[in-house]
Amino acid sequence: MGTITTGFGFTSTAAEVAKGIDLAGRRAVVTGASSGLGAETARVLAGTGASVMLDVRDMAAGERVAKDITDATGNRNVQVAHLDLADPQSVTAFTTAWQGPLHVLVNNAGVMASPERYTEQGWEWQFATNHLGHFALATGLHDALAADGNARVVVVSSTGHQQSPIVWDDVNFAFRPYDPWLAYGQSKTANVLFAVEATRRWADDNITANALMPGAIYTNLQRHNGGRGSGRVPAELIKTVEQGAATSVLLATSPLLDGIGGRYFVDCNETEVVDRRTGTLHGVARYAVDADNARRLWDLSEGLLAQAV
Repeated sequence: MGTITTGFGFTSTAAEVAKGIDLAGRRAVVTGASSGLGAETARVLAGTGASVMLDVRDMAAGERVAKDITDATGNRNVQVAHLDLADPQSVTAFTTAWQGPLHVLVNNAGVMASPERYTEQGWEWQFATNHLGHFALATGLHDALAADGNARVVVVSSTGHQQSPIVWDDVNFAFRPYDPWLAYGQSKTANVLFAVEATRRWADDNITANALMPGAIYTNLQRHNGGRGSGRVPAELIKTVEQGAATSVLLATSPLLDGIGGRYFVDCNETEVVDRRTGTLHGVARYAVDADNARRLWDLSEGLLAQAV
């Protein structure tokens, strides 16, 4: 199938993308849903009639958002669960407790350009949170995703992936001087590669995964950078939260994505594969959609998580 294009774009909002979509009887999980893009994604999915689970580290904040969503949508099937993606035990506790099918998993949570930090396993914090935690979550929920068929995994990546491929011999910055943006870029490349390999491995289960760049939006993600991310994005390219959640909601709900996986989207449309940094928010680096890299990362991730057991 050719490149996926839609009638939506930069200014489209999540609510506009989901208009007319009915997900009654479907179940969705959204990570990082206590604020920002995660909260808006969860709100719009709840508005389609889906049962929505908000996965959060801050339960009090999550409960407030869940109440706001219920008040706004009338959907009472909005729940909150604790999840710390940097803690393998927390992820295992969540996946073990899950019962029944799962139809939409939105891997939204993340950290950006954080100061140098490592988990107790020795994993670099951004790689552990943005990739390994979501990898463990999705693989732990595989059977639930496969239960009813046609499940979707939505992976929030970033144009930041163009900052760095996976540095296979030094994923955890054991030898390189730590650079917060290179670490972020590597973790965002991992997000895209996960979508590529999950779609390949889980094809017989009718599970698809797609990755996306939500755009430049001022949210809590920028807390390590004075609230303004890289500071290099022109003001006219800054989105609202409602616009920023649109591509996630499109990948979670649009009939145009039935059976489609392993792709990368920007502004609600599939973007081009590039071999050089574009200087724009569009384009996906060829190394981030390379099938061999995707398989290698999957094997690496399984090995790291096995050591944590």
